[in-house]
Amino acid sequence: MTIQKTLQLFVIIVCLLLPTTNFSQSKKKKNKKTEVVAPTPPKKKDNGIKDYSEVITKDAITDEGLFKVHKIKDKYYYEIPFNLLNKDMLLVSRIAKLPSGLGGGYVNAGTETNEQMVVWERFQDKILIKVKSYNAVANDSLPINISVRANNYEPTLYAFDIATFSKDSTAAVVDVTKFYSSDVKAISGLSADMRDAYKVRNLDDSRSFITSAKSFPMNIEIIQDFTYNASKPPVHPETETISLQMNQSMILLPEQQMQPRLADPRVGWFTVSQYDYSSEALKSDQKTYIRRWRLEPKDPEAYKRGELVEPIKPIVYYLDPATPEKLRKYIKQGIEDWQKAFETAGFKNAILAKDPPTIEEDPEFSPEDIRYSVIRYVASTTRNATGPSVSDPRTGEIIESDVIWYHNHLRSYRNRYLLETGAANPSARTLDTPDEEIGEMMRMVIAHEVGHALGFPHNMGASCAYDVESYRNGAFTQEFGIASSIMDYARYNYIAQPGDTNIRFIRQIGPYDHYATNWGYRWIPNETTESETATLDKWIMAKDGDVRYKFGKQSSRFDPSAQTEDIGNNSIKASTYGLKNLKYVAEHLPEWTSDKTNDYEDLNELYGELLGVWSRYVGHVVTHIGGVYEDTKKPNQSGVVYTPASKDDQKAAMAWLHENAFASPTWILDVNTLQSTEYTGYTETFRSLQARHLNNILDFDVLGRLIDGEVVSAENYSALNMLQDLRKGIWKELNSTKSVSVFRRNLQRVYIDRMQYLMTEELKPSRFGSYYNVNQSDVRALVRGELNTLRNSIKYIKNSVSNTETKYHYEDCIKRIDMILDPK
Repeated sequence: MTIQKTLQLFVIIVCLLLPTTNFSQSKKKKNKKTEVVAPTPPKKKDNGIKDYSEVITKDAITDEGLFKVHKIKDKYYYEIPFNLLNKDMLLVSRIAKLPSGLGGGYVNAGTETNEQMVVWERFQDKILIKVKSYNAVANDSLPINISVRANNYEPTLYAFDIATFSKDSTAAVVDVTKFYSSDVKAISGLSADMRDAYKVRNLDDSRSFITSAKSFPMNIEIIQDFTYNASKPPVHPETETISLQMNQSMILLPEQQMQPRLADPRVGWFTVSQYDYSSEALKSDQKTYIRRWRLEPKDPEAYKRGELVEPIKPIVYYLDPATPEKLRKYIKQGIEDWQKAFETAGFKNAILAKDPPTIEEDPEFSPEDIRYSVIRYVASTTRNATGPSVSDPRTGEIIESDVIWYHNHLRSYRNRYLLETGAANPSARTLDTPDEEIGEMMRMVIAHEVGHALGFPHNMGASCAYDVESYRNGAFTQEFGIASSIMDYARYNYIAQPGDTNIRFIRQIGPYDHYATNWGYRWIPNETTESETATLDKWIMAKDGDVRYKFGKQSSRFDPSAQTEDIGNNSIKASTYGLKNLKYVAEHLPEWTSDKTNDYEDLNELYGELLGVWSRYVGHVVTHIGGVYEDTKKPNQSGVVYTPASKDDQKAAMAWLHENAFASPTWILDVNTLQSTEYTGYTETFRSLQARHLNNILDFDVLGRLIDGEVVSAENYSALNMLQDLRKGIWKELNSTKSVSVFRRNLQRVYIDRMQYLMTEELKPSRFGSYYNVNQSDVRALVRGELNTLRNSIKYIKNSVSNTETKYHYEDCIKRIDMILDPK
């Protein structure tokens, strides 16, 4: 073909094509028909962000709520609205299911493993979840806020790539699968100690997965099923496996924050603290707020008139579906016993107990769901109960709480009921305690734990509010119980004696509980956090000097009036009554146990606990030695905060201890019981009990307080007075040539060993005590002097003793003292 013909043919083809194309477009427009065109793959965006339909496909199962949660096969996506970025949320990690024995018995289904405030932030094409702290704050409008933020930079818990944006471009979509299926330590159920104890190697990805994800209007709940490879798991060691379920709750904190209430150490509350750099003072202002539920009256005007008013949102506790039916009424009573205290604060029906909803009523009910406060019933051999809560760190507002009851806890209460009240209380002298009495015990334990969940710590001073003799008065105990607060560890009336009538033996809510509830929960209108403190202070001052309204911190273990497990305002007198009752119980213990069951199991268990009761009564008296009374007050109140126990009181305590604690045992080591339950260890059992209390007296902190007491007044019981009185009592046999019993020989060697400790050890900082330079204090000189005096006394008497064991004992003691005083 010639070039000319080729060109002609090309022109013809082009001409034919052009009109056809034009015609086709014109026709489409005219007839308004859509041409079916094969789909073309979308262009990949440079930043990797895809179109919404590519990520959230038609296979997605979507749950609407705080965030939209999308499940696509085994992947989970959060669709996070931009208007929820930088909003404060709480991320609460709890164990939902666990193997038996994990954590040593005090970890259970429902145990919280971490609680942290988080915010979701956008950084370029990523969404970050950052852990936020409210330990340091400043007003946003002040320049110093820039420094506060710069010096309190929040850690990034996880960074997510933005997968896509919502169709209306108001939200970012991120894949959270890896975050919730990886071993992220901050939300893990295994602590560092557990990982070390169980030799945890790693999370097994092939056996770990997300079980469910549910979104609700204010929270999201994730269930994770995790399996770890571990060389020493708590159960089934052959599997080298630990499997547990975790529940991750994320809740949006209130946009309108509750008005916080400033704490006052004269009224006991759990608290949250923060340093406010907005202060005009020359330093940051530490503000401490009480932790409490948000209670606001439905009818403010009626409330102002003094009428009882229901709160807008009452406190509601649900019973765990696992709770045995016969116990439910007692648990409900324990919860709603607090209604009277809230009435003192002006609210009616402020706290309610409800059965768990049925599947029809609420198919999504879960005890782990942070929307519900639950009394958890745990199948565990642990004997305990707890009342933790989750609170807003910005204000102290309690968001949710779970009271945890361990199944076997009632057995410990039955045992103590028998041991501590059996002498005066015939109905306690049995292994089959009447149901109503067991129920009453459970009711009061629940009330105690609910008290914690309402914001109240232990008030160990409440049991010292009543005179010892009042516990033998039926009318008094029925009205006032055995302590001024349910928050004390005052479980039973062990003072009442056989023949006393109409006695209440079990604790109950008292006047302090009403007072503290009113102080913390009463609504004070038209006041700010700062201005309402004047009113709060007036309420405290109105009770000034009345011991029923005194708060005694559990940490004040140096204070004889703030002890655990004691009752009455005189520990020496109370413990005398207690030991008198315990002697009666010890004598009859086989009659009430093994004689009935034809088995020694209960006798063995109760006898071991009887020794513990004896030790508690002794310990209450020991605290008087070097004791310091604490009476928290402000400068406008008369008197001082700290007052050493009087010399007479301490000398009386020392004399009591020599007579009741350090003398050779006669009644407490029952030979028949021991020979029926143990084949050995008779002397060691009592040696260890005596050693505990002797060591607590010969303690650096005790000696330091006694030395300080001499500075307060020369009339106070001095460290030298105490050491002399102790030596004379422990070694009273040196006043004669009598033989020394095996129990006393053991005790005397404990004494020498402890004196060696005081001569050679350094005082380490303590949670409960102070620290001072022992080497440069009087301690070593006093101990050295007492050992020299003791050595001389032993040398003087040892050759006059005829008993061979006693003579060998004295010779050994001289050698031991020589080695302490001259180690070379």
